[in-house]
Amino acid sequence: MARNSVIVPEAKEAMKNFKMQAASEVGVNLKDGYNGELTSRQAGSVGGQMVNNMNPVRTMRFERHNRISQGHKITVKYAFSLTV
Repeated sequence: MARNSVIVPEAKEAMKNFKMQAASEVGVNLKDGYNGELTSRQAGSVGGQMVNNMNPVRTMRFERHNRISQGHKITVKYAFSLTV
């Protein structure tokens, strides 16, 4: 199967819209077609935003009593991602 083939024709349009939305969220102006004038940083920020939208990382932070030193608290931070 060719690399650029599209199994579901609607998927190509959906991905294009998703990419445009991610670009607008990070302040990159994309145009239809070739965007070769983008810097690597701009292109990477669009791709990174797409990944963040698909698989967001959630964090939780809370304090708990230190089990070793009486009367001290430590901050615990958990980072996790939820893939659906």
